[in-house]
Amino acid sequence: MPGILGWDIGGANVKAAWLPYQAGVSGKAQTASRPFEIWHAVDQLQAVLQDLATEVAREAPQAMALTMTAELSDVFSTKREGVLFILHSVANAFPNCPCFVLSLSGELVSMDEAQLDPLDFAASNWVATARYLSGQFPHCLMVDVGSTTTDIIPILAGEVRSRGKTDLDRLIAGELVYTGLLRTHLASIVHSVPIRGQFCPVSSEYFAISGDVHLILGHIHPSDYDCPTPDGRPASLDAARARLARLVCADTELLAPDTIDGMAAYIYQQQLDQIARALDQVRSRLPGGRDIPLVTLGSGAFIAAEVAQRLGLPLINLAETWGRRAAQVAPSLAAAHLLAGEWERI
Repeated sequence: MPGILGWDIGGANVKAAWLPYQAGVSGKAQTASRPFEIWHAVDQLQAVLQDLATEVAREAPQAMALTMTAELSDVFSTKREGVLFILHSVANAFPNCPCFVLSLSGELVSMDEAQLDPLDFAASNWVATARYLSGQFPHCLMVDVGSTTTDIIPILAGEVRSRGKTDLDRLIAGELVYTGLLRTHLASIVHSVPIRGQFCPVSSEYFAISGDVHLILGHIHPSDYDCPTPDGRPASLDAARARLARLVCADTELLAPDTIDGMAAYIYQQQLDQIARALDQVRSRLPGGRDIPLVTLGSGAFIAAEVAQRLGLPLINLAETWGRRAAQVAPSLAAAHLLAGEWERI
């Protein structure tokens, strides 16, 4: 069966979803994700896209749907430059395949039209997921915890009701939180940690990240830690403890494992607080928001699930209905479904 290829091109990961689709009938999707720090190898984006398409697609796609967040990377001087670079990279990688780009207003438009107003297509991946989920869960808060950020998107009466659209506006509205499973700088989560009965201020150096915390606590396996470690050493328990000890300018000779593990547990609780505060901010302006269910997804969905439990909110785990891998690459899969739903009209 011919298919549609959905893309979510991020600054740290590229995600793809192949959706078999023909004459209004769709089949079981195939998904893939690849770590790719675009600021280190921007000229390799086209090759990464082609490799991922070969990995996930059974044949040449009849069309593609595109979302992105990589335009924010500081390899680009402006978001406009970033969006245009991504559009050109996709067009050059697949010159014979029509591509439709999702705007912040939720419209799928042609590549040529997207180039006329690039900023309307910056950081659009959350729109794809929210729009698609609104048909399945018409009254919920979508909470997508990825490797770097958390999206909190209200869906009411089957409509996406976010206050913000751009990253800036969503940060102000509490709908975008820069905390995630792997890549978060720990000094952005805590200013101090408890050690030996006192609170010790932390260093703001790039010694450890949230992936080290979750590895130490057993939330993830070393294979899940798929971004570079701050020190270039392995994603192992011992190495993660060594990195975390440096957060307080110490090392594993100065701090015992249980002390370091206690630091990790405290940092995790503070990360939960970050997300809970943003959820409270968003819920406070919604009718009936105090009891609205959370739909959790993303590689860090378990973090959102624990926040839901802490706040006493109903929980819908998208991985249970979509499958774990699909829920981790939701924007690319949602984009493919959205295009399939509009294919006959387009």
